[in-house]
Amino acid sequence: MKESKLSEGSEVSFDDAWRFILKVGVAAHKYGSTANRLESFLTSLAKGFGYQGEFKSTPVEIRFGLRETPDSQERVVVMPTAPPDMDFDKLARLGDVLNNIKAGTLSINDADPRIDAIDHISPPWGKFASMLGYLFVGFGLAPLLGAGWMDTLFASLFSILVYGLVLLSARIGGWAMNWMPLTTALITGFLAMMVKHWVPSLNLVVVILSAIAIILPGFSISLGAGELVSKRVKSGIYNLKSGLITLIKQIAGAIIGVGIASVFVTATITTAQPQAPVDQKWMLLYFPLLLIGLAFAFQVSRRDLPWAVLISALAFLGVEAGSSIMNANLGNLLGTIIAVVVSNIWARKTGRPTSIVLIPAIVMLVSGTIGFRGLATMAIGDVVLGANQFLQMFIVALTILAGIFIGFFIIRPQPSL
Repeated sequence: MKESKLSEGSEVSFDDAWRFILKVGVAAHKYGSTANRLESFLTSLAKGFGYQGEFKSTPVEIRFGLRETPDSQERVVVMPTAPPDMDFDKLARLGDVLNNIKAGTLSINDADPRIDAIDHISPPWGKFASMLGYLFVGFGLAPLLGAGWMDTLFASLFSILVYGLVLLSARIGGWAMNWMPLTTALITGFLAMMVKHWVPSLNLVVVILSAIAIILPGFSISLGAGELVSKRVKSGIYNLKSGLITLIKQIAGAIIGVGIASVFVTATITTAQPQAPVDQKWMLLYFPLLLIGLAFAFQVSRRDLPWAVLISALAFLGVEAGSSIMNANLGNLLGTIIAVVVSNIWARKTGRPTSIVLIPAIVMLVSGTIGFRGLATMAIGDVVLGANQFLQMFIVALTILAGIFIGFFIIRPQPSL
């Protein structure tokens, strides 16, 4: 059996390389590595071992293919997987182990128990910090969507409730998690409508949207649209389909909740006297909290959190600059380019997975919020405006994709998770 060198002094047999690549692929997928990054990294890893690999990843399976030489028979397995979680602390720890292997300071046999141990490491942010993540996102997003202080207050309170419902659904498991997007929106919509009876100026859509924003499928929809454009049909269809189904469940839940509350109280859905938006001078308070909340939600480690927040802030400045020059589409494009370029530079300097700091920045662009508002607008009767807003969600997704391509052209990413 041929032996191969990944780094000076290390030799890896074909069987050992195959077993190790399977382990790394499954772990990286589980912790949230995107399909294109996972495939690129596994290909690079196989090449480092001296073999040729072909890999295809979707949210529910990974196809592993490895051969010793171009003319030899390929060993293939298709491994079913659960949809990935976003745990960037564990993804970073996995990346550190792989960097040690690449540097020749760790053998793959010694790496095995370290990779297994990663799965049992407690999250860097416990339940209280995770709850703060939901709270910060609700508190930070509402003013960006034009909410007043009363809207922001209730969006923040309801976001804490959403976190509790997510925990309860996870504990029940199975069907509860499948219907969690609907149940969280339903209960939030019901309570928001009840509050509106006493606070007529409450902006129902903004309050509900901000409260459930952290579980909006904006990233999944953007990723799916991008994968379809990139001819990654199977993964793209799955991500787009699951994102749209989640979005529809949330809209349906919000409408049902508001409808049930309407049986008990009377409130006007639209109000002639909306609340005055939060003054922009408060952005120095609520915007950093939004970014920190996203980092908490993705379990970004303490070591990487400042960088994740900084890169997301730079992306937002790009959005603001582009929007002031022309329109929001140019803003999203410029913000994405900045996020990709700076993330790739950061990854080159630190050797850490690019996804850790890039994905929170992309999610910050929250294309899913536009889809939510579009479907909600159609539901209350304004079909034309709602359809335009819903269509804009896909325009944003494609704009983000274009920004990613341009950013990769400016600073070519190294193969990383």
